[in-house]
Amino acid sequence: MEDHDTGASAPEVGVSRASPTPPGQAGPSAGRHHDRHAEPRSGNGQAGDAQHQKGKSRKRRKRRRGRKVFVRDDNHAVVAVPSTPAATIAVAPAVRRSDAMISAGPSPLQAKPEPGAYYRPPMQELPVFAALDLGTNNCRLLVAVPTRHGQFRVIDAFSRIVRLGEGLTANGRLGQAAMDRAVEALKICGDKLRNRKVRKARLIATEACRTAANGVEFLERVEREAGLKLEIIDRQTEARLAVSGCGSLVERDTQGVVLFDIGGGSSEIALIDLTGRRSPRLANHIVSWTSLPVGVVSLAERFGGRTVTREIFAAMVEDVAARLHAFDGRDRLSHVLSSPKFHLLGTSGTVTTLAGVHLDLERYDRRRVDGLWMNRNSVDRMVEKLVGWDFQQRVANPCIGADRADLVLAGCAILEAIRGVWPSERLRVADRGLREGILSELMADAGVWHNDARGRQ
Repeated sequence: MEDHDTGASAPEVGVSRASPTPPGQAGPSAGRHHDRHAEPRSGNGQAGDAQHQKGKSRKRRKRRRGRKVFVRDDNHAVVAVPSTPAATIAVAPAVRRSDAMISAGPSPLQAKPEPGAYYRPPMQELPVFAALDLGTNNCRLLVAVPTRHGQFRVIDAFSRIVRLGEGLTANGRLGQAAMDRAVEALKICGDKLRNRKVRKARLIATEACRTAANGVEFLERVEREAGLKLEIIDRQTEARLAVSGCGSLVERDTQGVVLFDIGGGSSEIALIDLTGRRSPRLANHIVSWTSLPVGVVSLAERFGGRTVTREIFAAMVEDVAARLHAFDGRDRLSHVLSSPKFHLLGTSGTVTTLAGVHLDLERYDRRRVDGLWMNRNSVDRMVEKLVGWDFQQRVANPCIGADRADLVLAGCAILEAIRGVWPSERLRVADRGLREGILSELMADAGVWHNDARGRQ
């Protein structure tokens, strides 16, 4: 069971969808207009005299004889070789980076320069950081290197739906089949991490391992079999990391945000007040937060996920709304709720699925979803559409599929309860979250951006 959120089509993290193309990146048409068959032309536009051109070339070669010619490859390594006819250097074909900014690593030189030739080594390798998030529903990994200040480029990613929390609500324990699925996914993550020189990594487990009676025992098995030592984080840390991962999606003139992360076993909600002086870290502006012990897996298991009538859906919304009304800090943004500079920011499979359905995508595309704005009417229409679909119709939608078809309406119910407490004309969709928050904090703490003022704003 593969999750559509692989991170493989993410832009350079820290840049919202509306951001301009970073300097140095070629546009879509770059390199497409070279004509191999174009003839050299004289000043009047006609082909020049071939013999004259040949003579000029011979003279040019004579003048250069005995000098060194510098050849630059795509990695900016500079090699100097004597310019004799026999001196050649073979450079590996450039690896074409996708729009995701996924790097396959530097292209090595296929041939070494001749003895005595001058060689300048490539720039120092960028430090590698990694973040792993084992949740109730998904196992996700990101590996990245820092780029401009506050940003990083993903060089490897993995995401798989493992449903670790399957049956947890009823039994209070992680099931054997669920643990087996998670361990197999974590073995893949372990192999990816061991194949790279990772400077620092943080590997976390959330609600399923927090609440399961055998959660600690399971993580001991993970350490034995997958070679990974995971930490169980508390709910406050989980909320903070979700906020840290979405900082670039909150625009400068924003006054207030309710950020929510609808998970498999819990839902984290953070109220962010930006009416004062803004700190570089969005998490510093959290004025209130809560973690509801309910997520798409736990809610679907209690109310049913395959057959969801309108009455069942309304009951799910009411259940979550009652929990939110017990949240004492829910009114901490009352002074900005009516402002056009207030909005909701959702980071979860629920909101990204809604966005994909809204865009009528034939295949989920993270580049189009991450950072998307949806207005109130658009969200209303999408929720109404999904509630009206039966299970098979949900399975047939390419942005939902069989893995999410029994969970998506539970997620919509949580979303509707949140919108009821904090009504907003705008919702911004984030296909990012805990992993990006971990990476941002690791890189900031390591000081990798400290001396880089190019990206400071």
